[in-house]
Order: sequence, then structure tokens, then C-alpha cells
Amino acid sequence: MTDERASEATGGESQRPEDPAADGDSDPTGDEQDDEQFTLADFHDASQEAGRPVLTAAALSRALDITQERARKELEFLADREAVQRLAVETDPVVWYPSELEDLTDRERVVVFPKRREIIVDRPDQFTRAQLAQFAHLADGNSEQGYRYVVRPEDIWQAPHDSWEALARTMRQALGQRSEGLEEWVRSQWDRAHQFRLTTHEEGYTVLEAKSPEIMGNVARQKLDEEHVHAPISDTEDWVREGSEAAIKRILYEAGYPVQDHRELESGEELPVDLEVRLRDYQRTWVDRFAEAGEGVFVGPPGSGKTVAAMGAMAHVDGETLILVPSRDLARQWADTILEYTSLEPEQIGQYHGGRKEVRPVTIATYQIAGMDRHRSLFDDREWGLVIFDECQHVPSDVYRRSTHLQSKHRLGLSASPIREDDRQQEIFTLVGPPIGTDWEALFEAGFVAEPELEIRYVPWGDDEQGNAYASADGQEKYRIAAKNRGKVDEVRYLLSAHPDSKALVFVDYLEQGKDLSAALDVPFLSGETPHHERRRLLDEFRRNERDLLIVSRVGDEGIDLPTADLAIVASGLGGSRRQGTQRAGRTMRPAGGALVYVLATRGTREEDFARKQLQHLGRKGMTIREQNVERDEGSEADDADETDEKDGNGTSDGDDEIDGSVGDE
Repeated sequence: MTDERASEATGGESQRPEDPAADGDSDPTGDEQDDEQFTLADFHDASQEAGRPVLTAAALSRALDITQERARKELEFLADREAVQRLAVETDPVVWYPSELEDLTDRERVVVFPKRREIIVDRPDQFTRAQLAQFAHLADGNSEQGYRYVVRPEDIWQAPHDSWEALARTMRQALGQRSEGLEEWVRSQWDRAHQFRLTTHEEGYTVLEAKSPEIMGNVARQKLDEEHVHAPISDTEDWVREGSEAAIKRILYEAGYPVQDHRELESGEELPVDLEVRLRDYQRTWVDRFAEAGEGVFVGPPGSGKTVAAMGAMAHVDGETLILVPSRDLARQWADTILEYTSLEPEQIGQYHGGRKEVRPVTIATYQIAGMDRHRSLFDDREWGLVIFDECQHVPSDVYRRSTHLQSKHRLGLSASPIREDDRQQEIFTLVGPPIGTDWEALFEAGFVAEPELEIRYVPWGDDEQGNAYASADGQEKYRIAAKNRGKVDEVRYLLSAHPDSKALVFVDYLEQGKDLSAALDVPFLSGETPHHERRRLLDEFRRNERDLLIVSRVGDEGIDLPTADLAIVASGLGGSRRQGTQRAGRTMRPAGGALVYVLATRGTREEDFARKQLQHLGRKGMTIREQNVERDEGSEADDADETDEKDGNGTSDGDDEIDGSVGDE
């Protein structure tokens, strides 16, 4: 095998066996061979390609494009050195597997694939995961092959290190070895991330600087035009048009060159803020990383306390703050939470939306209002020390994007799920700042956030009429009919009766379905049609345990701050987006344990595939997902064969619950 192949899985130089057969004087297989001896690393390459940890000689020959006889002899060669084991089975004469598999159950193992920029880790400890999170993306945390990390360009561009040497040290600590191939690529990405920066000229205007005349001429001046810059100042400097900074950062980011923002922005009037709650260790780490970068996006599951961490950022900045939220309900909730957890007084906090028009040292405004020309000048005229973008996954949309033109010394985004179905999530980080977060599974393991039990339940049709309508429908109409399956009414009723002591939220995507469930269960239906004062009354009653059940439309996904529940039933809606699945499952993800999430999908329809697909990313974040076929006789309330046991949960929080919000009713 070649040096390149042998070093691929080990991340370093190829490991030649200490054997006379390896010195080129003899040929252990009897066939013509490459200069380099077959190694265990080659076996790992082939097993990765085959997608299983054991191989037959035939599978190895296909993976490495060698004869089967050659493959058999290579395997025997490794077996003689106890690197692999052989096992006879009925379907194949012999299968082979690495000897080290026998003790993988009690030790951490890291395998690096430099060409694919992937890292597979079996049983990683907390230190390894923390180090990996600084330069790699957890692509799959629920795989049979272990934790799968991918090193992407943006992970290197946003790595929290001041120098290449510090980043290289973190990599070597995480991998337990030096991977020259991976390090070479990472170094190239580190260099790309330091080619451009925005600075403030002594006369007050903004300058785009390049590290060399070549990079300025071949990249920036090819991508930017008079809409973005006035004129060159030198071979490596351009005079930037006021207000085009965000566009320049986005364009160069998309070209593969993130821009370092070193502008001397005004921080506005000082505003001392004391945080009156103790931050958890990981929240303190978030705030410290934000303080180093001056910008960022706090990414973590619902219940991880992103809002309280944002108040920690406010306390660090000690400057006037503008908070942008999707709805007026969230503006009110933010105001209440700031009063509860900080030293600020009511007269220092203002709300600016359809119901109130107050601009104060801390102002909470809706994205829609902040983007309107007739209101925007009020925010432009004030020098903000910090702008916070709540539910910032919406920032790339045309409606919200205008709010990112507001300039401030510091920018902070919050999101449980920075996922967009239009694949524009990269724009979130160019418009607001780099992601700062903690791996979900680490929070589950540490007990800061309780992992809900999530089960997809496949429900039969409630009547033949809807089943026949589905069979004759096309396109999106098929999904709509399946989502509104009347059989789900009986299933919701059944699940509520199976958990009589739970505080429950039932989610629907369609007003008609919500109204039908409301009538069938004699329970209020909270939707976009519900007046604001009525919403507030119903939600407050739920929080005070005066109600134990609400039916909620899509407005509850992000547009309002829903109280914590210990039972969530998603009757329809997971066909919309992965973010929607995260938000709905997240309504039970709080420090109190025992939470259950049931997702209902009509059996044998496209809704089955939608439900599996939209929940896959939750599985990759460490959540356990089960599947269950619903089988009951018509009109019967008998248990399923494998019905889930009832769980207890008090639905309470520890005082720093997440404020979740997105597109609301303005």
C-alpha cells in the first residue's frame, strides 16, 4: 500500500510492521505488491468504505481493488501479528475484525481520516469532546461507529484561538497524536481566515485591509464593486462605503475568506449591569468566548439558559443594549426576565412594537419594527454597545435582514437550532457572529438539561374517507390530508388518558385540526387568531398550574414563550422544518426530568418519512428516538403491545429557562 493510504486512518506517518517481510526482501503474499506493507490502517479504510467493522476477503478485495487471493493473504499476515482476528460463520467462510475491538468497551479510541477531514471517536471523555468542539463539528453523536466529527472550513475560521500554535496544540490534545495531513489543511484555512480585516481609519471611516496586494486584487477587487467601496487607498487598502460592511463580510465569507472585524465602533453610553444569578460553567465559557471575539451566536438546546447567558454578555459590555425579538409577546417576556435577573430598574427598560413605543437604555424591539424606514432612524441615531438578535436563525430572511445593518460595538445572536431549509445558515454567522455553544449530549449527561423520551407513533386512518382522499391526492395535498388524519384525535385522547397527571401541550399545524381537537377535548386552542391578552391569560394559568393542557398552533413554535411542559404531543407539523422539530421537542427539555414527546404520523404515508427525516438531527445531537406502530381495535382504549410507561414530571424550571421565540403576530 502507499504511504498516503497507510497514514490516512492513523493521521501520521505509515506504520511498517517490524518484520523481515516488510523490508522489501521477501513477499508474504507471493503476489506483486506495492512498496509499502499492508497495515491495520488499510483495514480500517476498507471497513469504513464497506460500512461495517468486519470484513470478508472478498469485501477487502473490492474495497482495495486487489485480487481476493491477495486480500486473503494480507489478512492472514495481519492475523499472524495479532492485529486482526478471524471468525468462521455460516454465511461466509471467514470474517476478519481488528483485535482491538475486544477491548474498545472500556477505553477511548480516536481514528483520524485526514483526506475526508473526519474524526471518529469511540467513548470520548468530556475533555476530548470539549477540545474537539473548538475546531470540529459533531456530525453524528448517535452512530453505531461512535461519535463522528467533521472539520469544516467555518469551524477553523471561528476557532477560539489567538494563534495557529494554540489551535494546533488543542488539536493534538484532542486527537492524542499529530495528524500532519489534517494539520496542513487546517493551517491553510487558518491562514485564509486572516487575509482580510475591517479597521477604522484615523479620520473615522472604515477601511478594508488585505494581507497582500495579490489577495486584494485577485479576491476583494474581483468580488466587490462601487456599491461596496469608494476607491483604493493603497495596494492593500480600500475605502469602504458606510453601511456596506455587512455585505462585504458576507461576500468575502462566501468566497472563502472570512473578514476579521477590528473596527473601533462606538459603544454608546455606559450602562452598568449586574447579573443577579450565578452562571453555570458552560454559560460562563460562552460569555468569555463572546468577550474575546466581541460577537457571536450562543447555540444550545432549549433549557440551556441562552437568555441568562445573554444577560451575562450585557453585564460584560456594560453599555446600552438593543434586543431584537420576533414578537411583542417575547418583548414583554424579555423585559420581565431582565428585571428579575439583573440590577436594572423598570425605567431603564423600554419596549418598541405595535403596542408600545419606548426607546430607553435597554430597548426590546421586534424585527419587523426595527426594519421599517419610519422607525429605523430612532435606532440608528442611538449608539448601542450591544445588539442581541433573539432567534437569529431568521436573520438571513429578507424581512429580518435589514435589522443587521444596525451598527454596534458588539453583536450577539441566540438560537437553539441555527438551521435553515434554504441552506442559508452560513449567513447567520457572517451577519451576526461565529457560533458559540456546547454539545447537547454533554448537557444531557451533566444533568443541566433533561433529555426527553421521544417516540414516533404511526397512527392508522380514522376513517376510509380520508384514506381514499389521500390515495387520489397529489403533492402537498397528500401531506395535508395525512397531517389532519382524524384518527389522531383518538390517539391524542388516548395518550392524555395514559398520562393523567402530566402538564401537556398538543401542537398542530392546521387551524381546522386545532379547532377540532379543541372541541373534542374541551380545551382552549391558542393560535395566531387568539388576542394577545387572551394568550397571556391562558399561558399564565398554565404556568400557575391552573391549567394542565393547551392546544397550540405553529405560533407556539417560536413566536411566544411557552411554559415548560412534561408531555408534548405533536399531532402535526414535523413536515415543516428541522428547526420546528427542535422547538417542539424542546418544550420539554428543562432541568426537571421525566419528560415525554410523542410525534404522531399517519401510517403508510409521506408523513412517516417526514417525521423520521426531521427528527434525525435530534438523534445526531444525542437524543434517543423510538418508533411504535399504533394497533388498537376501533373504539377501544386498550393498551398498545409495547406502550410507554407513564412518567412523572413537575414541569418546573430552575430559574433560568430559555426564552424561545420566532415569527409571531405583530
